[in-house]
Amino acid sequence: MSIEIQILGPRGSLAIPMTPREVEHRVQKILEDYNSYPIKDVRQFLTTLPISQLGGYGGNTACIRVEAEDTLLYIDAGTGIRKEGAQLMSGPCGKGQGEVHLMFTHFHWDHIVGLPFFVPIFVPGNKIHVYAVQDDLEKMFRHVFCKPYFPVPYEALGADIIYHKLEPRKPVKFGEIQVTPYELDHPDPCWGYRFDYKGKSFSYAVDNEGVRASRSELGPDLPMYQDLDLLIFDAQYTFKEATERVDWGHSSAPIGLDIAMREGVKRVIFVHHDPAASDKKISETEEQTAKYYRSMLKAAKRVGEDIFEVEWEFAQEGLTINL
Repeated sequence: MSIEIQILGPRGSLAIPMTPREVEHRVQKILEDYNSYPIKDVRQFLTTLPISQLGGYGGNTACIRVEAEDTLLYIDAGTGIRKEGAQLMSGPCGKGQGEVHLMFTHFHWDHIVGLPFFVPIFVPGNKIHVYAVQDDLEKMFRHVFCKPYFPVPYEALGADIIYHKLEPRKPVKFGEIQVTPYELDHPDPCWGYRFDYKGKSFSYAVDNEGVRASRSELGPDLPMYQDLDLLIFDAQYTFKEATERVDWGHSSAPIGLDIAMREGVKRVIFVHHDPAASDKKISETEEQTAKYYRSMLKAAKRVGEDIFEVEWEFAQEGLTINL
């Protein structure tokens, strides 16, 4: 059996739907390129287009789905969780017999704004288990569901909300999945999660500036990055932007790659794309990252140093990984 991870929301800070005009321009450019394509096969032509030109990287904010056997977990509740809630309504959640496990890294708006639109939370009989290291988890929930922020008060929620306080760096079990919270580098307390399942491991390290990069600096949080099959890492900024935005709590792909190459991480997925970054800019940042990665490999080869080669990419919304 495998563990499946799906990126439901790859954006950071703010959701960014495309405007009708942006869609029109994108379609126009695709049609113009198709007119000059030598083979008039639409399917074949579409496979030649880069993500930035075709569907883009996506506009929903932070949420990922983790599933293995009968265990289903969600991390964060950005706008990416809205459609997932609607889909859950076709199963036990629609009958008031559902049980949902929702973990939070922290409580900035982009990670909780989807909660009021997560339909299973309104259905009597459903059980919504929520988890966080922070002490103010229940306080956050009550603030989200109150006027003037939302018309439905907390007391009117149909589902049972069950709160679980997680201990730093102490593993908990969800079926066969073991989850351990580790501290990230963010202005407000933020905790990433490491998942271990039947010999496979991945970590979710988002809203993480990565200012503690060396093993000694990471200290008790070093296991967050060790012996991983997959690392989901914050790359909201280009490297230059990250150096200009110190203490903003977000990182860049080169920092994540440095950690991954040192610790032998097999694959890295970069997320939390800046809402100010167009699909074109994200694609350009990906090219800059590729140049950086190649230069690191060359430099290591030149001095005869072994360096771990990492598979990596910038996440597109809906990306699914099986480990």
